[in-house]
Amino acid sequence: MNGKVRHISGAARLGMAQWAWALQVPGPVVDGDWLAANRTEVTVLDVRPNLKSFVTAPRFETDAKTGEKVLADLGGHIPGASPVQNSSIRAERTFGTLKIKFMLPERTQFEKLARGWGVQAGRPIVIAAAGRDPQDFNAAARLYWQFKVFGEDNIAIVNGGTAAWVTEGREVAVGPTDVAEGNWVAKAERAELIASSQDVEGAIESDAIQLVDARSTSEYLGLIKKSTVSGYGHIAGAKNVSSELLTTEGNASRIRSAATYRDIYKASGIDPYSPTITYCNTGVLAAGNWFVLSEILGNKRVPLYDGSLHKWTLEGRPLRAVAPR
Repeated sequence: MNGKVRHISGAARLGMAQWAWALQVPGPVVDGDWLAANRTEVTVLDVRPNLKSFVTAPRFETDAKTGEKVLADLGGHIPGASPVQNSSIRAERTFGTLKIKFMLPERTQFEKLARGWGVQAGRPIVIAAAGRDPQDFNAAARLYWQFKVFGEDNIAIVNGGTAAWVTEGREVAVGPTDVAEGNWVAKAERAELIASSQDVEGAIESDAIQLVDARSTSEYLGLIKKSTVSGYGHIAGAKNVSSELLTTEGNASRIRSAATYRDIYKASGIDPYSPTITYCNTGVLAAGNWFVLSEILGNKRVPLYDGSLHKWTLEGRPLRAVAPR
């Protein structure tokens, strides 16, 4: 009798857990109000470059001219959020004789990372960038893309990241989060989300596939370069849409409207609804353009070139630049 009661009770608890995790994110972007209302039913991943700020209090200053309270230093986190170091989400992979850094991890490796962050199977995932700099959005978009590659669809990015959460006056935690081991399962790679070097070569030779370079204009033109890239300039035929254009500036760096994005791409010579490959130096900035084109504007013919110019130039492939420096 008691055994039967315990069995029924366990089944009921399982049913309640499944019901709780039946929550679906309303779209690829959620705001602070939605997250506040559903925070206990989702896994929040706080991705930022400096995890020291995760456990320190935010610091505000008052603008002497306007009297406005301004976030001077980001600190703390959304209660219950799991900290994720930007640099930890990618891995070195071997292609022939070349070892390429900053790549999408192997399926089992990424699954292990996700479980270490406390990601549970069936539970919605919300990614919060630091939100202080326009480039923070790209780190969140990169992590989002990696989850999508491995089959996760119940996932979103919180608009404005942790900085927006803090400046909106919501509850902020400053202590470490007790992260329980997750049981999330990575599926086989979605090949349609990943572009290879051969795909990029095909785009150069075809007018049907666009290339979007997400780096700064100076890098695109070849006036400067990052140490991760072995040459100056851009891939032939690529158009430049710097990732710095994708979010606003201020106390919190927020996502723009779909209409604004459409105009940005059109003004840059890009049809936002045609097949497109995004790239950058190593594959993070490219994730911002991928997210906007694929998830916000709904263009599902947009793979990201993983490894980007780091991989392209290590393979000895050419770039186009302005007159020799």
